[in-house]
Amino acid sequence: MRKPLYVAVKIVLTLLIVLCAAEAAEIKNLSQAVDVAGKQRMFTQRMLKDYAMIGLENPFGNPKKDLQKTMTDFEDHLDALIAFNKDPKTDASLMKVKKMWTPVKAALKETPRKEKAAKMQEDLEALLKQSNEAVGLFAKQTGKESGEIINISGRQRMLSQRMASLYMLKVWGINDPKFKEKMDQAMKLFKTSLERLKASKMNTPEITALLNKAQRSFMFFEIMNRSQSKFIPALIYKKSNDILKNMNTATGLYAAQEK
Repeated sequence: MRKPLYVAVKIVLTLLIVLCAAEAAEIKNLSQAVDVAGKQRMFTQRMLKDYAMIGLENPFGNPKKDLQKTMTDFEDHLDALIAFNKDPKTDASLMKVKKMWTPVKAALKETPRKEKAAKMQEDLEALLKQSNEAVGLFAKQTGKESGEIINISGRQRMLSQRMASLYMLKVWGINDPKFKEKMDQAMKLFKTSLERLKASKMNTPEITALLNKAQRSFMFFEIMNRSQSKFIPALIYKKSNDILKNMNTATGLYAAQEK
């Protein structure tokens, strides 16, 4: 009798997990759509970071598990955005994301290999650009400055993962001739965006505190970028996730102001 009971409990728990995931991906308004669409940009770079960490055989943060979760989240969020959206132009953009995601998903399921890393980076950057177009269209749909602030705040999440993924690939020995240019651009955009966010009228004491925390963590990347020394991948991983956590909370707080 124990085995049927165990199977029944397992089925119920699985259904609860699926239902909770569906509820978490539900979008109720445009501000929330901007927030969720913004996460898609971040996911592209987080997947690249995890891919490189697995290739480096560095288990810090359990990148294998994180990659699987991020892939699932990307797909769930994409489906939620498509279901919520009513704008034809935005729909066309989301359909492009969906089409591009299919081969990327298949490649991510394969064992990360150094000789395939450059192609993976190229494909995820293309997916990032298309996802960025989609979030911009959602922000435009809001017709408010707040939509742009949520967009900018959400983009900081992506930049935290982009800075980390670029560095991980460098440590792995992937020769990207545009590494310095990409890193400098990401860091400059993060810094100027942070200054704009700190001047926003939407800021609350809690949001300001989160922006300050993100700024302190960002200082590590500034030091890293100036240094000739190689930094420990685990440290890069942790600092990027610290920024991600704080900026994700701040973005949610910005989005919550718009009902």
